[in-house]
Amino acid sequence: MKRILTALCMLAALPLAAQQYSGPWSLQDCIRYALEHSISVKQQAIAAEQAAIEVETAQWARVPGLSGSASQNYSFGRGLSADNTYVNTNTASTGFDLGTSLNIFSGFRQTETIRLRKLDLETANANLERARNDISVAVARAYVQVLYDMEILGVAQRQIEIDSLQVERLAEMLRNGKASAVELSQQKAALEQGRYTLTQAQNSLSLDILSLTQLLELPSPEGFTVAVPSSELRMQLLENPDDIYAEAVETRPEIRAEQLRLQGFDSQIRLAKSALYPSLSLSGGVGSNYYRTDGYDFQPFREQIRNNFSQFVGLSLNVPIFNKFATRGSIRSAQLGREAQALTLQNAKNSLYKEIQQAYYNAVAARSRYYSSSKAAEAADESFALVQAKYEAGKASITEFNESKNAALKSGSDLAQARYEWLFQLKLLEFYKGVGF
Repeated sequence: MKRILTALCMLAALPLAAQQYSGPWSLQDCIRYALEHSISVKQQAIAAEQAAIEVETAQWARVPGLSGSASQNYSFGRGLSADNTYVNTNTASTGFDLGTSLNIFSGFRQTETIRLRKLDLETANANLERARNDISVAVARAYVQVLYDMEILGVAQRQIEIDSLQVERLAEMLRNGKASAVELSQQKAALEQGRYTLTQAQNSLSLDILSLTQLLELPSPEGFTVAVPSSELRMQLLENPDDIYAEAVETRPEIRAEQLRLQGFDSQIRLAKSALYPSLSLSGGVGSNYYRTDGYDFQPFREQIRNNFSQFVGLSLNVPIFNKFATRGSIRSAQLGREAQALTLQNAKNSLYKEIQQAYYNAVAARSRYYSSSKAAEAADESFALVQAKYEAGKASITEFNESKNAALKSGSDLAQARYEWLFQLKLLEFYKGVGF
């Protein structure tokens, strides 16, 4: 019955999940869904939870420990009796102990361990944020590629519409003796070429939708569509890459993770140096015993336990004198690790600056291409309109018509590519500044 109820609940949840993302998906929908279902993000979230457990474990290590024990022993054969003579007898003993210990001082080892575990937790959280950023950028890039494919598909469909109308028009003109069979054949060839281009555009769109849905961890790309953004792109000025870097270096999780690792090596150095200090610990406990020897009188269990009850407390001081330079080696190793991590941090900063610089110049180039392709597309459309009018008036050949048409369609394709490249690079620069997609 329980299994049936569970299955019914799961079936009831399916329409809700489908309804939640029904219709075209926006970029924000895609990123939100990817962050919820990405395996890499989930793995980093688990790593962060494990680091939080390590912090809690290190903090509890300061609390005194408590342990209890009980023992039961039997001895047979010849043994030493209570009157200091050897006899053949059986002996049984029962013991109970309860003890505790407290580390009073260990060269600040516990303090540094807690600090190191906290830095590990912050590093894990930074890695989680980086994983979220990585999946967001990947989804945005794939999303923009799908938008571009949709534009190219639209261009190919318009080409089919134009060529189909021209084939019908030339067929009618051929019947009236106003066009030749060669012209009709050329236009049919152009139509078939357009259909081939349409097939390629459809295949590219299908494959890129598949890539996007795989990033989202969707089970199938069937029925998946994306929403076309309605905002118009502006030819805005771009912020200097040095200014973007100055903001990014303070907020990017990959830089913060490397900085936290550097602080962690500082703690590791202090942790290694703690072995140079003496350690002091406090211990205490209580216990009791019960003995029974065959052939001899013995007190009852309860009375022996009461009479044999004992307590103890003690201090233990351990002073390091010489451990074959193991501590010195640990300190030096931690110092070298810090030097290596400082280089890793600098390399991460350099890589971030190069990424921002590359994104900036890509954005500059994309903005320039978008501006020039906008003008080129406008001019190509005007030219095609004039050639089409001349062709319909019988003052231009079919070759001139097709050349002008192809030029207009190509300029439209170039404009679509430039527009979405400009959109992505602009969003990428904003993302480096901490603005989400």
